Amino acid sequence: MARQTNTEIRSYTFYQVFPRQHSKSHDFIGVIKDLDRIHAMGVDVLYVLPVHPIGEQARKGQQGSPYSIVDYFEIHPGLGTYEDFILLIDEAHKRGMKVMMDIVFNHTSRDSKLVLEKPDWFYKNDKGEFANRIGDWSDITDLDFKKRDVWNYLIDVLKFWASKVDGFRCDLAPLLPLDFWMEARKKIDLINSNLIWLSESVEPGFIKYLRDHGYECYSDSEMYQAFDVCYDYDIFSYMNEYLKNPNKLSRWLEEIARQDVIYPNNYIKLRSFENHDQERLRSKVRDHAHFMQMMALMFFLKGPAFIYAGQEHEIFEKPSLFEIDLIPWNSENSIEVFIKRLSSLKKQPIFSFGNFNLIHSVNVAVMSYAYQNQFLVGIFNLECATSVEVPLIDGNYTNFINDEDIVVEHGKIELNNQPIIIDTLKEHIK
Repeated sequence: MARQTNTEIRSYTFYQVFPRQHSKSHDFIGVIKDLDRIHAMGVDVLYVLPVHPIGEQARKGQQGSPYSIVDYFEIHPGLGTYEDFILLIDEAHKRGMKVMMDIVFNHTSRDSKLVLEKPDWFYKNDKGEFANRIGDWSDITDLDFKKRDVWNYLIDVLKFWASKVDGFRCDLAPLLPLDFWMEARKKIDLINSNLIWLSESVEPGFIKYLRDHGYECYSDSEMYQAFDVCYDYDIFSYMNEYLKNPNKLSRWLEEIARQDVIYPNNYIKLRSFENHDQERLRSKVRDHAHFMQMMALMFFLKGPAFIYAGQEHEIFEKPSLFEIDLIPWNSENSIEVFIKRLSSLKKQPIFSFGNFNLIHSVNVAVMSYAYQNQFLVGIFNLECATSVEVPLIDGNYTNFINDEDIVVEHGKIELNNQPIIIDTLKEHIK
């Protein structure tokens, strides 16, 4: 991991915004109008999908993908002006939130400014045509990182935005040379050393596939040399397998615990159970109670919590990347108060500096943190168990989530469909 990484990031709550789909105005102003509500949930970082003009050549859908970028220095006119984007940043800062922007350097649109002005900066196939190294996406073409000028230009892009935003989420970062990211981080730190650097991860199976085909692709362990935070795609498939087959819960939880020994001591994993690329969590769980257990678990895990706009209203379907597809907000299904409660707990130092342990993994996830004199136990009844053993001495405790009394008797507690978090002292460890 980057040596300067601030492990307090583990206590943050990220909120991902797709401005086109967030409000009826489909722009930055619509997001600004919603900042008070977002901030009230305890959000620390507002992560905004790409804000640049979208290519028209071979565009997907009517609106096109925000990841098909024409010009890294310009703002998509449909979202507003450059001044509107700066206003969004300023308004977020007034509320104590940071703003992270999406950086997409693997490729540009087929009709980007660079394609037109610097065609030799791009990867070409055996026929000498603009192409993708892997896959065949009609609306994008890959940059060629063997060209030193490409590095210099993209680092200049980062320099331009580094004085304006608080972090970079770097799309497909493991597919680009690690040395590029190391150099970029070093140079950008001279401008803004407080930026949060988030790397999109690549699932293990895809890493193997790319390497077998002769392409560079870096694991999370390698990416931590340049980045502060990595996605949890290394274990995402295990979560999906559990949600399809309850018998696989233990394997997923054990993979989470294993992260504590295979990554650097100060590693940070983004706990994202859904995002713009993944299906909504609510569409994959059994019911509301299961959803709430998963949400509480997400906040309890080691690493910052991540909410994709709409998740707080239990939305079932993710919005389209290519069309106008407004999030169907439904305040009647709001769990914003629940999220606020969890995010307030998340800000305790124990989540940044405490020792994390998996205690129990069959049907119920029981996890703990220990830090100084504090001991925190999370009990998440994912598979409708009636009781579970906990690492606490017998006695009366309080559930942080709803202030209900919890009785530990003979080393066990009775369970219902409510997640439980007990905030107590080390002297109560069994």
